[in-house]
Amino acid sequence: QVQPAESGGGVVQAGDSLTLSCSVSGGTFVGDDMVAWYRQASGKEREGIGTISWDAGSRHYADSMRGRFTIYRNYHENRAWLHMNGLNPGETDIYYCNMQRSSVVYWGQGTQVTVYS
Repeated sequence: QVQPAESGGGVVQAGDSLTLSCSVSGGTFVGDDMVAWYRQASGKEREGIGTISWDAGSRHYADSMRGRFTIYRNYHENRAWLHMNGLNPGETDIYYCNMQRSSVVYWGQGTQVTVYS
């Protein structure tokens, strides 16, 4: 059973940058896979950040995320990344990556990002 695995979360100060990583436990990213990043604060709905297609590397971002967030992938390392600039305390969330393969969506367990002022 493949499952995305996030890493790189932690505690940062407001204004700092942080990069999260997503790999696949039990497998690899392949061909038509689509990788997406989301975040969710306690008691709130999950919020989409953006997506990247594995083969082509095409990226799309939610309008509210455009500018400070960058999604990219390293084909040879078989990882997708979410780079975040200028974090603020309101972005203290659990960050998730998911992988869509043949209409099936696989979710990771998430990684906690805490931003303090």
